[in-house]
Amino acid sequence: MGCFFSKKSKRKSSEKDERTPTTTTVEAATTTNSSVPLGNNSEEPPKQYSWDKREKVDPKDYMLSGLKDVTVGRHPGKLNGQQFVIQDCENCNIFVFDHAATITIDDCVNCRIVLGPIKGSVFFRDCKDIKCVVACQQFRTRDCKKMEVFLCCATQPIIESSTGMKFGCFQYFYPDLAFHFKDAGLSIFNNNWSNIHDFTPVSGENNWSLLPESSKVLDFVPVPDPESEFKSVRISGDPERSIVPLTKGGRRKDSDESCLFVFFAGEYTTANARKLIDEVAAKGFVLVQTKEVSMRPEDVKRVFQNSADELVDWITKGPVIALELSGGGVVDACRSIADQVFPGTKVFVSENKNSSSRDVDNFFNFADMQMGL
Repeated sequence: MGCFFSKKSKRKSSEKDERTPTTTTVEAATTTNSSVPLGNNSEEPPKQYSWDKREKVDPKDYMLSGLKDVTVGRHPGKLNGQQFVIQDCENCNIFVFDHAATITIDDCVNCRIVLGPIKGSVFFRDCKDIKCVVACQQFRTRDCKKMEVFLCCATQPIIESSTGMKFGCFQYFYPDLAFHFKDAGLSIFNNNWSNIHDFTPVSGENNWSLLPESSKVLDFVPVPDPESEFKSVRISGDPERSIVPLTKGGRRKDSDESCLFVFFAGEYTTANARKLIDEVAAKGFVLVQTKEVSMRPEDVKRVFQNSADELVDWITKGPVIALELSGGGVVDACRSIADQVFPGTKVFVSENKNSSSRDVDNFFNFADMQMGL
């Protein structure tokens, strides 16, 4: 960082024979100045600009560095969308219960980390033995070893020069988390947690894999110690309470039958999608994937084909939420749920199991192209 020095100007030689003011002159000047009452200066005060009033930021408030064997982090409201840095930490429990612009994690070893929603990217570099919960727009690692990540990522996660990477679907709750997702501009339905891109693959080796489907997040990243400053934050790792729906992702499906169920924009679209997930789960069906995207009239015609005419007007109201559900008999079950549970709600449901696979492919291929995946 640059330093500024003030240079005292030397008087020129021609100035040496200038007379020093006499005592009388000084007194006169003093008398003249003192005759003007303080505060009566007619000059306008300097203008105040927004950057003059901006609160000073202490970089230390947005960094955790050089820590060992401690539980640390940030409470809700402490970051408010700022950038954050975690570096050189060892055997720490780190809880960031707030949304951020970007987060970088460098040179950390044997740490358990929870990161609130990140509007941009999260970047792990030169880290080892990390267990973490992450929600972000972009996820990337470089030169990392042995990481277990419960992830919600709006784009395709990328690993580079990294080994022993394991991924599971985000499953986490704390009271402010839904607001933090909204503040970070993330949708809980856009989660590509299992669609990993290995930037530096090695022939004959696999640098990443998926965690067992039965994995529980609190077995990897426990709740804060009761003696820590975060003891009052109510945390749940129960998949049924998770802000992000628990999806099967890229794991092999147990049934060849899938169903596309789409909610069109309305006041209760998110709540309706959650209710559907509960309804189908109670019947033993599986949620494979979800997406929330905007559509244009030409998209509707390409995706919904024969049903397009009656749906075109609905896409002008906002993004749609789509779900792929799987299991034997799932199409008939979803059509029944649509009639009984959502009779006044505009939805699309696959008509039969012969066309349902095409419906699923048409929609999610479009959604992936729309999101650049």
